[in-house]
Amino acid sequence: MTKSRKTTNQREEEILRALQQAGGSCRVSYLAGRLGVSNETIRRNIRTLEDAQAVRKVHGGVHLVEDVNELPLQNRMDTHASEKQRLAIEVAKTISDGDSVFLDVGSTTAYVAQELRQRSNLFVVTNSVLVAHALASRNNNRVFLAGGELRPHDGGAFGAEALDLVRRLNVQFAIFSAGAINAELGFMLHDLEEANLARVAAANAQVRIVVADHDKFNKRAPVSVGKDTKFEVFYTDAQPPQAIKDMLKAMDTDLIVVE
Repeated sequence: MTKSRKTTNQREEEILRALQQAGGSCRVSYLAGRLGVSNETIRRNIRTLEDAQAVRKVHGGVHLVEDVNELPLQNRMDTHASEKQRLAIEVAKTISDGDSVFLDVGSTTAYVAQELRQRSNLFVVTNSVLVAHALASRNNNRVFLAGGELRPHDGGAFGAEALDLVRRLNVQFAIFSAGAINAELGFMLHDLEEANLARVAAANAQVRIVVADHDKFNKRAPVSVGKDTKFEVFYTDAQPPQAIKDMLKAMDTDLIVVE
């Protein structure tokens, strides 16, 4: 998540937007050309943004200051809640009674789990306590909760035990969240263990689905899931920038926009 920023004029907003679209960092001359102003004008605005801790100056360029630590799950559940619910409704339409599905620990996949409460006889594999609680002991579902140490901030189980269970159970659908979506690096997550589990789950699923809202576009997170991991479908709530569309096309990933 990007830190809350205080801007004082429209140009500062445009600078932040251009930095996001550039992937978080660029040269002063690029910003000047993009906004049609002088380098010195950009430098003056950057000084104000640096005082507000929105950007960080480096030699010849500027970096967007972002918080690489993921917020607790409940905070993420409350962010863009209506968009996530709309996405969850559409994703859930792909799952029928009796299907097998893996769901990860993301906030958007937690919304998907709520929508799947209307299904029956599901075979569910998850490392999320929240997902398991939503779907276990309901409509004759079978729920397999991966073992391992539970993380306090999201109720996710990680470790060798979790990897072993996910590796042994094959599913029709695997539904993943994303911490960031970058045209250069693809789908990204905030945690190495989470990315490792995602790769294993993807390898043991027939159809792999990523679901994320527009706030993840042109952001970066510490860990790339890897462009060698095949995802068939990406659900989001707004048209992505062209560079991300090109990345999805190169990965042969279908884009579904739920506006």
